[in-house]
Amino acid sequence: MNKVKRYFTRALHRIQKGPGYTYKELLVWFCNNTNTHGPKRIISEGPKKRVMWFILTLFFAALVFWQWGLVIQTYLSYGVSVSLSIGFNTMVFPAVTVCNANPFKYSRVKPFLQELDALVLTALDRIQYSSQRNGNLSFPTNTTQNVTLDPSLWNHIPLVVIDENDPENPLVYDIFDSNTNYSQINATNDNNQTTYAERFKVAIQLCTNNGTKCQYRNFTSGLQAIEEWYLLQFSSIFSKISLHDKIEMGYKAEDMILTCMFGGEACSYRNFTHIYDQNYGNCYIFNWGQEGQPLMDSANPGADFGLTLVLDIDQEEYIPYLQSTAAARLILHQQRSFPFLKDLGIYAMPGTETSIAVLVDQTEHLEAPYSSCTMNGSDIPVANLYEKYNSSYSIQSCLRSCFQEAMVKQCKCAHYLFPLPDGAHYCNNMEDSDWVPCYYQIFDSVAEREQCINLCQQPCNDSNYKMTISMADWPSAAAEDWIFHVLSYEKEGSEKITVNRDGIVKLNIYFQEFNYRSVSESATTNVVWLLSNLGGQFGFWMGGSVLCIIEFGEIIIDCIWITILKLLAWTKSRKEKRRRPEFPEPPPTVSELVEAYTNPGFQQEEEVQVATPIPGTPPPKYDSLRVQQMDDAIEVISSDEE
Repeated sequence: MNKVKRYFTRALHRIQKGPGYTYKELLVWFCNNTNTHGPKRIISEGPKKRVMWFILTLFFAALVFWQWGLVIQTYLSYGVSVSLSIGFNTMVFPAVTVCNANPFKYSRVKPFLQELDALVLTALDRIQYSSQRNGNLSFPTNTTQNVTLDPSLWNHIPLVVIDENDPENPLVYDIFDSNTNYSQINATNDNNQTTYAERFKVAIQLCTNNGTKCQYRNFTSGLQAIEEWYLLQFSSIFSKISLHDKIEMGYKAEDMILTCMFGGEACSYRNFTHIYDQNYGNCYIFNWGQEGQPLMDSANPGADFGLTLVLDIDQEEYIPYLQSTAAARLILHQQRSFPFLKDLGIYAMPGTETSIAVLVDQTEHLEAPYSSCTMNGSDIPVANLYEKYNSSYSIQSCLRSCFQEAMVKQCKCAHYLFPLPDGAHYCNNMEDSDWVPCYYQIFDSVAEREQCINLCQQPCNDSNYKMTISMADWPSAAAEDWIFHVLSYEKEGSEKITVNRDGIVKLNIYFQEFNYRSVSESATTNVVWLLSNLGGQFGFWMGGSVLCIIEFGEIIIDCIWITILKLLAWTKSRKEKRRRPEFPEPPPTVSELVEAYTNPGFQQEEEVQVATPIPGTPPPKYDSLRVQQMDDAIEVISSDEE
């Protein structure tokens, strides 16, 4: 501690030997020695010019600081400039994922959907009966009274018909309730009042707290209501079926991919990678580029050097109430990225040849702080549920993972259409009675959607495939006979025709041209730009440089040291003042203090003592008073006696 104190003491002494002891001396010294234009003229000119140069120096100094603020603000905005470049070279062919729009073969899943299909038939009959305006239509025979149904399929989320003949007091009828008198409903229908679509609404009843709190999800058409209700029940049933069994119930690659050709060379279903999609079942990816798989390049642009496929979607195996669209679903995407066919895929219609010409756009965004993009998703606070597919990060995977995370957190179960998180189970009606209202609450919540959008960021590097699609009838009427015979023989090994126009799809996917566009971002400002602009403004308005800024920093340090010296001196003087006595004379004694407060009337007068006068003449000198030695005295006595 003493060493530190000694060091600072020496430093203070060194500073004291510097430009001066006061602020005025320091300022004069700075103006005389600085390299900045202006301050020297303030102390060297006459009074009038001093004022003029002082005002000019202050004005241009303020102008420099204002310009510096604008430059720093521009730098901290982290602006980017976009550059577009066009190149021409051999390109990697995109990954192509193809699926059947129908996820499972109906013949394989029919035992699981038998009761559910019977419920849909009952609902259709009763909705149709309630829409009749006359009583001639007989009561529907396909009701719940004629079939044995599992109550667990509809008790939690029943289908209802809402009669809004009286908007203030609407009537709700359960479609699956056998006690509902539909003839009475039909009789109350006024022909001159409203149409059926305006009066009756088909809805899904959503109840929570053991059925004590209910709300209704209305639809504009019974078609929408039945499809939505069927999908919910379908998800509940298939949530308990293992993944292996669901794969076995889907379409095999050898049954779906009939022919394949890439770059003029033959390929087969063995060149495709299998992946399971919750919406479309078994899907197959060409040129996915997983580990150990070589990437395929396209030698030339044009249809002859692309991918040609013939697919069989087999409409006879479609689930009637689940999928109302007959087509092949496909998507073009980057290698090692998960194909989100539900969001980004396109349909290819059966009985046609669909040609897809591709153009590639590559985008490169700068990382933070220039943008909010992410390189690989490691900085996103959402667990990517699609990592198990060994796929790269995408904003779709993040949004779906965020939604599934909210489902598990709020509903205590996971939605069937998204990957299953660790430690969770898929929602079903038996274990999670309130999962459907909870699902719709999250699905309709704007706050939940915005939260996921704010958490998920776009990838910094991405490739977009722009497609030009054209279609034609295939095969032609003149060629369909021999084409269907050949395809049926290659598929079934017999001459019986099993392939027809309703299930055949031909695809041509190729590069339209090898010109690719690359859109990249570059920083508009950097540190070199910042320093050059700061120095340019300072040099133009004040004629200064970096050394002038160092001089200015030096005077600030000197001011701080002088302030410290003054504070130390002030503190020292305060301490000395506290140690200084209150009175200049010694403090009074106790007796003096007592006498000071005593009544002088009771005190005796002091006697005046007269001083003894001092004699004016000195006393006589007596020898008897002198002290002599004994030997001399003896000698005197003896001489007398003699």
